[in-house]
Amino acid sequence: MSFLLPCPQCGPRDVYEFRYGGEAQRRPAPGSPRSTWTAYLYDRTNAAGVEDAWWYHRLGCKRWFRAVRDTRDNTVLKSTAPTVPPRDANDPPGD
Repeated sequence: MSFLLPCPQCGPRDVYEFRYGGEAQRRPAPGSPRSTWTAYLYDRTNAAGVEDAWWYHRLGCKRWFRAVRDTRDNTVLKSTAPTVPPRDANDPPGD
């Protein structure tokens, strides 16, 4: 299903210009147990409803941002630039 995703830099664009980076969640502290890191990397709520997620504008400004979206109908409620810079283009920034 296609929808418009508003990039904070470039404005509304087709969702196919972006890469989904996953649910926004707090990164575990260094030295956390392996089970904590496993849950952070692989466990997702995947709930129908409002989701705060990372997106990468791969065909535009090449920047990460967060978008709050209702996954039931793909209505984007807001999008914001991150406050923490990304490590590189393959990883969303940490919280």
